[in-house]
Amino acid sequence: MLNLDPSTIFVTFIPRLITLVIALTVHEFSHAKVADAFGDTTPRRNGRVTLNPLAHLDPIGSLMFIFAGFGWAKPVPVNPFALGMRAPSAYMLVSLAGPLSNLMLAILAAVPLRLGLLQPFAGTQAMSILYSFTSQFIVLNLILAFFNLIPLAPLDGEKIAGYFFPPSWSDVLDRIRPYGPLILMVLLFGLPIVGIDVIGTLLYPPIRAVYQLLVG
Repeated sequence: MLNLDPSTIFVTFIPRLITLVIALTVHEFSHAKVADAFGDTTPRRNGRVTLNPLAHLDPIGSLMFIFAGFGWAKPVPVNPFALGMRAPSAYMLVSLAGPLSNLMLAILAAVPLRLGLLQPFAGTQAMSILYSFTSQFIVLNLILAFFNLIPLAPLDGEKIAGYFFPPSWSDVLDRIRPYGPLILMVLLFGLPIVGIDVIGTLLYPPIRAVYQLLVG
């Protein structure tokens, strides 16, 4: 049964809610801002070149993020054909902007931990709570960054991989693109039921390594 006692809400769900508003908003804004900078007016016409969370958050994806630790926002509409002569590389950079923004948020949040300004189980209770929140903020942003780099549609990694992969590999991406969401659902919800956690096996080691690198 879901534990909704006040301490759980305060320690777990509120930090996730704050992280949700910041991380997903900055992620989608970064996509929109980079596309706009390359000359694609589609995000601006759809009201997405903004840091207003209401323009980006998806209700179901937001609930998933709060209760499951991962989720999604409304995708930013981008027209690859409006990105000018640098369309292939520009489209890749637009896609990369989202995960990179979450990595930058994690790096910024890690500064006070790296400098020892926040310590677990030291000082006041407020200090311990702030340390816990900051740690969760870093981890959740790293999860968003690495998860979105998975080369499956509709994730950003699929578009990034399509730019760097050789043509033969890009053809494979093209063939599996229509099945990307289904494959993700199987990986996220189907296989874990039988004890197979492919996503966790792939993502947790680099997330753990980067977290340790950032906080020391």
